[in-house]
Amino acid sequence: MSAPTLASRPVAGPRLDVDHAALAANTRLFAERTPGALMAVVKADGFGHGAATVARAALAHGASWLGVTSIDEALALRAEGIRVPVLSWLNPVDADFVSAVGSGVDLAVPSLAHLEAVTRAGIGARVHLHLDTGMARDGASPQEWPALCRAARRAERSGVLRVVGVMGHLGCADVPDDPANAAGRLVFEWGVATARAAGLRPQLRHLAATSATLTDAASLHTMSRVGAGLVGIDPSGTTALAPALTLSAPVVACRRVPRGTEVGYGHTWRAPHDTTLALLPLGYADGLPRVTSGRAEVWLAGRRRRVVGRISMDQVVVDLDGDAVAPGERAVVFGPGRGGEPTVAEWAGWADTIEHEIVTGIGARVRRS
Repeated sequence: MSAPTLASRPVAGPRLDVDHAALAANTRLFAERTPGALMAVVKADGFGHGAATVARAALAHGASWLGVTSIDEALALRAEGIRVPVLSWLNPVDADFVSAVGSGVDLAVPSLAHLEAVTRAGIGARVHLHLDTGMARDGASPQEWPALCRAARRAERSGVLRVVGVMGHLGCADVPDDPANAAGRLVFEWGVATARAAGLRPQLRHLAATSATLTDAASLHTMSRVGAGLVGIDPSGTTALAPALTLSAPVVACRRVPRGTEVGYGHTWRAPHDTTLALLPLGYADGLPRVTSGRAEVWLAGRRRRVVGRISMDQVVVDLDGDAVAPGERAVVFGPGRGGEPTVAEWAGWADTIEHEIVTGIGARVRRS
């Protein structure tokens, strides 16, 4: 076994590049598909692409609203100088509603307890009543919904808040023909009618997210919430979107090894012949799923190379099949796929998960560009 060849000069570490042109193209596509307003969902740091980055690109190309889960995410957008309407829809009852109202952040209200907490936050709250349309997670149950609507109307009459929207979410929209979608649409229509019967007049009604916006015209109302689609992920598999992320890393060392050399923790891979191994400085702490060990590939020196041995916390070894690579040369872990490199969808397949988990899992150590 030869000593590893190391880089002779400083090289940049792992890097995540965001393609603004892809964000713009995807936003324009959804703006054209949406008869109402388009809300750009930038939760989880913009699906790992940078919340402010995605927000600004989307707002410049057709979105007029932003959506996040927590109040902290909403306030971070305000701190970036972004002043368009922002909705936060997943908060505990003791969340900082005072700061949210003071910063002009719209709030989703999924329960009577949340409604009471928001009314205590001060005058001027704008709320979207959130109805569970069939997922049994966030949102008021249909059993609680009429009482929530009546209580919201009382609060509205008192001048404490204004109900500006009703929202729901479809659990099976990525399978357009699933009967759960039709059932969810009916529950939502009932929920809107119940709100109106209570005296509410919500101007905004939003049920569709990425998949439904692409495949289910019946679920489109006055606004659609699109997050994954903006960054190039279509859970329905029906529409060609532009992937916006490229993850790359430099070769930090390269070594010749003889047949039989064992690699990594547990020695799960043994070289079948004399070969060359390259070391990349990223691992599961940076978002590469450990379960993809032995299956994943990267693009390096003009072709795909197999990841061998177990993916470590900070390191990945790839088999160069005897080729020589200079330390400092960059490997593309995933990208749009136009140059032959693996895609996020392929990494998701190797990990038996969804693309969302891959892009949101890239760690903070990876430099964003």
